[in-house]
Amino acid sequence: MTETMINKKKAVVSLGHEALGYTTLEQWDAVKTTAKALADLVEADYQLTITHSNGRQVSMIHKAMTELRRIYIDYTPAPMCVCSAMSQGYVGYDIQNALRAELLDRGIAKTISTILTQVTVDPYDEAFYTPTKVIGRYMSAEDAELEKKKGNFVKEEPGKGFRRVVAAPSPINIVEIDAIRTLAAADQIVIACGGGGIPVIEQNHMLKGASAVIEKDAVAGRMAIELEADELIILTGVPLVYRNFGQPNQEPISSLTVSEAKKLCEEKQFGEGTMLPKIEAAISYLETHPEGRVLITSLGDVKEALKGKSGTVICA
Repeated sequence: MTETMINKKKAVVSLGHEALGYTTLEQWDAVKTTAKALADLVEADYQLTITHSNGRQVSMIHKAMTELRRIYIDYTPAPMCVCSAMSQGYVGYDIQNALRAELLDRGIAKTISTILTQVTVDPYDEAFYTPTKVIGRYMSAEDAELEKKKGNFVKEEPGKGFRRVVAAPSPINIVEIDAIRTLAAADQIVIACGGGGIPVIEQNHMLKGASAVIEKDAVAGRMAIELEADELIILTGVPLVYRNFGQPNQEPISSLTVSEAKKLCEEKQFGEGTMLPKIEAAISYLETHPEGRVLITSLGDVKEALKGKSGTVICA
């Protein structure tokens, strides 16, 4: 560990969809705003390891590769693991360049690296039997039937068509964690486990891509544990966590303990595809690393959250 790291807080930062936008052009603009929030954390003396969502991006890539196969029969369709790898590359490229420029504008020179990251999953995970993550283009009933014959799952959206659905298994091990740890210990900014990581299954020392996606907040929690991070910072679309979200009696929550968070989960206070994975990641991290701290807030509220004026803090 370098001398400059001694007083720094190690943080794993999880970026949501809002940090990236929905298209390549939107992403280009969005990461400039995202870079400002990340640079605020760097200026507040955090050493950052960053992960990000890729739902829109991997879906776009999968759709493009599938259409390419439809037009040019000699092309082979890209499996989900390859689409995930592609998304890690181009999202990381945009984040690291935007953050480098923002830091240099503030007089800070830092090395920023994106690591292509694989994450092992259990082939017998229950998620493979009940896939839930929707990806790719809308298909006709005929195309959907072809997908089912290949062993894939599809879901009908009334009035729109059919779309493929893939599993979201739990992460087990981050394959490249030693490389991430080494760079983080050298006070470099690391972008890793993008989109939850490339899901792989280990078979006789070989890593084989799985037709799945991994929840990026779950991986953020796993990475925070592995790196023994002081904080897990989850940047999302809302400034803090709410009780009765979206209801007339909506109530902001500024702080939670793990036991209080578990109780709210039991009461089904959090949306399954929105806030629940974030709270579950917080619980997992804090149960393993009870001296840690979790902050959930929005990109635009980072500065205020660091002053204790916004955001939700979860502690053991």
